[in-house]
Amino acid sequence: MATQAENAAASSGQTQEILAKPALLFAGQGSQRPGMGKKIAENNPEAMALWQKAEKASGLPLRAIYWEGEESEMSATGALQPALTVFNYTLWNEFRKKTGIRPIAAAGHSLGEFSAFAAAKAITPERAIELTALRGRLMAEADPQGKGAMAAILKLDASQVEALVKEAAAESGELLIAANFNTPSQLVISGARNAVDLACKKAKTLRGRSIPLAVSGAFHSPMMNEANAEFALALEKTEWRDPEFPVYCNVNAMPAANAKAAKLGLLPQMVSPVRWIELIRNLYLSGARWWLDIGPRPVLGKMVRPDLEGFASEADNLRVEQLNSLSDLQNFVSRVEEPNAGQRNTVDRV
Repeated sequence: MATQAENAAASSGQTQEILAKPALLFAGQGSQRPGMGKKIAENNPEAMALWQKAEKASGLPLRAIYWEGEESEMSATGALQPALTVFNYTLWNEFRKKTGIRPIAAAGHSLGEFSAFAAAKAITPERAIELTALRGRLMAEADPQGKGAMAAILKLDASQVEALVKEAAAESGELLIAANFNTPSQLVISGARNAVDLACKKAKTLRGRSIPLAVSGAFHSPMMNEANAEFALALEKTEWRDPEFPVYCNVNAMPAANAKAAKLGLLPQMVSPVRWIELIRNLYLSGARWWLDIGPRPVLGKMVRPDLEGFASEADNLRVEQLNSLSDLQNFVSRVEEPNAGQRNTVDRV
């Protein structure tokens, strides 16, 4: 029979193994920045080839837009979706090759979910680029008259937001839903423009704050039904494989552990809410204690602590790190190669 000391040692070993495996968080739209991915591509022919692939799939000069263009041009969803997918994947791939670290799981916010499935090898990076180029085009063309809109609602909790969404939808007679549950005090609403505007006014009366989003339609709502139906055909034609590690899906906050679950998780994603709070909490319950925010700007890492406040144990040494550039990667590699670097790396960088 194992002694108490032996059990404690075994438990400690398992804990250290979990702590050594990050949960990958891949950024979605809104995290773009000028020059993203340029340094990686200039030093890596494989990365450059993926940028060229993305330009062919989208029919757009993505390197000119993101490496040389004006920042105001970079939010167009038709260009951003394949470009951000290339950036996310190539930065992760460099990290993987240089560190050999294997994640405990992964997730991606909306568009970022395609990067997560590519990282887990459920789909090839080339297919992820083709899919997101198509997704970007379909979403950009879904609302040519600009009838749909989205807005972030801050400083109100989910029950307050859902109540004002219901009221605004009833009073306007138009579609409106809570589309992104990002943190307990940061939600996004999506639907008909008049209903969104009315909900934003109602939020102000409750001392909340609203921020209109620069998007071309009411994403993650039924207003994307036609675009999603066409996109579903491409998902069905895609060759799916079992992920090498679980990928937690936006639509149900649950892990996709096989090829079928991966496809089923993405089929309704364009028209369904992003359940990010539940997703982060389920990652925590699965053992995640180290979170690696992968994207051009630090966004998702900043949501981890708010999402786990009052949920995670105060005794947990949660670690959140940003991987937003080649410099971040180089700094990380230099730290882990130093003596006692593992102790210093437990510091939360958010």
